[in-house]
Amino acid sequence: MSTADAGGANDKADAGGGNTAAAATDGNGAAPRLRVQGLTVGFDDFVAVSDVSFELHDGATLAVVGESGSGKSVTALSIMRLIEIGTRAEIRSGEVLFRHDDGSVDDLLQLPEPQMRSIRGDRISMIFQEPLTSLNPVYTVGSQIGEALRLHRGMNRSEARERTLEMLNRVRIPDAARRIDQYPHEMSGGMRQRVMIAMALACDPAILIADEPTTALDVTIQAQILALIAEMQRETGAAVLIITHDMGVVAEIADEVVVMQQSRLVERGQVSDIFERPSEPYTQSLLAAVPRLGSMAGVEAPQRFDLIDPDALAAAATPAMDSGGGADS
Repeated sequence: MSTADAGGANDKADAGGGNTAAAATDGNGAAPRLRVQGLTVGFDDFVAVSDVSFELHDGATLAVVGESGSGKSVTALSIMRLIEIGTRAEIRSGEVLFRHDDGSVDDLLQLPEPQMRSIRGDRISMIFQEPLTSLNPVYTVGSQIGEALRLHRGMNRSEARERTLEMLNRVRIPDAARRIDQYPHEMSGGMRQRVMIAMALACDPAILIADEPTTALDVTIQAQILALIAEMQRETGAAVLIITHDMGVVAEIADEVVVMQQSRLVERGQVSDIFERPSEPYTQSLLAAVPRLGSMAGVEAPQRFDLIDPDALAAAATPAMDSGGGADS
């Protein structure tokens, strides 16, 4: 799969095919940009995502949190219809309803692949977890960003290079005119992640999916990347879906949060509500695991975390185990 395939084309209602009905609105009268309903994904006998549902609205940031293997990344890749490429994964049921700018709606799971490519990247883009493996090592970063612009926006090489340089400057890559001709291995981890953000935003998508965008970056670079995503969102009004296991990232950037455990959605709500009044034992344990400044004052050695009530945890996990258990996210 090329970077352009994960990064798509123009938003045309007739390119989407499928359903052209107007999107249903929520209680506030605003139609969600994306509605995931009953999504179930399996790998052979294992259920990686089980009956997951949520909505994503323009200008809002939704965080999907949970431990490794809870199904977070599988959910994101399923929305992009990338999960079945080169794997044994199967999207078994559910809907992923995307609202176009004209109000028409397509179920992304029902679109033929050529039509899905017209949505990827231009209207829905993704920042992958590890830029060094996501970027092609034998092409310059400029040519990789330009490829999507040429193939899906119809730009010539000169126009694509100009737009690429503009995007590299927007994500604050220093000396962008020189960096545009560098290869991924010639850049630092933080710089490569900025390139991924520039690539994802080159076509001004309506939805940006960020899968663990700060993994393996040092703390100061993490903060810069999160601030950059938030700034780009303010400028474009895009909806952001961020996948993370870090509750600190959730507190920093998200408006709403979905908590996943063993392939299932166990809790969701506004970030302030979840942090102040988590109702599920698993959510409580995630919050309890966040280091707190001063928590070691007067303590000679680190203390064990409080254990979750085993009975409550077993009860919460039973439905997922019955349906086949989890898989790596």
